[in-house]
Amino acid sequence: MNTSADMELWTLVAHASFVVKVVLLLLLAVSFMSWMFIFQKWFAIRRARAETELFEREFWSGKDLQTLYQGAVGNRHGIGSLERIFEAGFREFEKLRGQGRPDPSTMVDGARRAMRATFQREMDALERHLAFLASTGSVSPYVGLFGTVWGIMHAFRSLANVQQATLAQVAPGIAEALIATALGLFAAIPAVLAYNRYSHDSDRLAIRFESFMEEFSNILHRHAVAAGKG
Repeated sequence: MNTSADMELWTLVAHASFVVKVVLLLLLAVSFMSWMFIFQKWFAIRRARAETELFEREFWSGKDLQTLYQGAVGNRHGIGSLERIFEAGFREFEKLRGQGRPDPSTMVDGARRAMRATFQREMDALERHLAFLASTGSVSPYVGLFGTVWGIMHAFRSLANVQQATLAQVAPGIAEALIATALGLFAAIPAVLAYNRYSHDSDRLAIRFESFMEEFSNILHRHAVAAGKG
């Protein structure tokens, strides 16, 4: 877009009605927040995926569970979601085992409940701001359309006292109004794409977490049975 076109665009915005200007400012603010959350969520999910893969490799490499647990406790603020789930489950398992010789199923159920609670907290953190992206994607076009309708109404109302209206007289007002629709789509399209992508990524991570919890519960059950026999 050349300089004259830019000036024409800013001139249209400057001459828009007050309501249209408010709509444009609102959509600009929503778009800015949307892009901020898009980048934040991209880094968060990328980090969560890398931390999950790292811990899975370490867990299935055959390391002792107590060693893994001590490492998680010693670096609690630097571990990933899956490792926090593991830490919560193993901590509860050890706590129940220290109370004597409870039933293995009771010990595993307690560990599973602890992991489930941590799992919910981690998923809440991963899915934070996704609702905002969904709302932006669904509402922004309608907000822009509202600004367009209001602008067109304003443009035609200004022609009420004109005896002979021409296209040159009404075109600037309509162009001003259509900017709101364009900005609404500009805010909505990236938000919808990001929401769909990040929802898919979050669901895949949730499946990995749940699969790990089931497999880890089986391991804990075998440890509980062996401890009971010992």
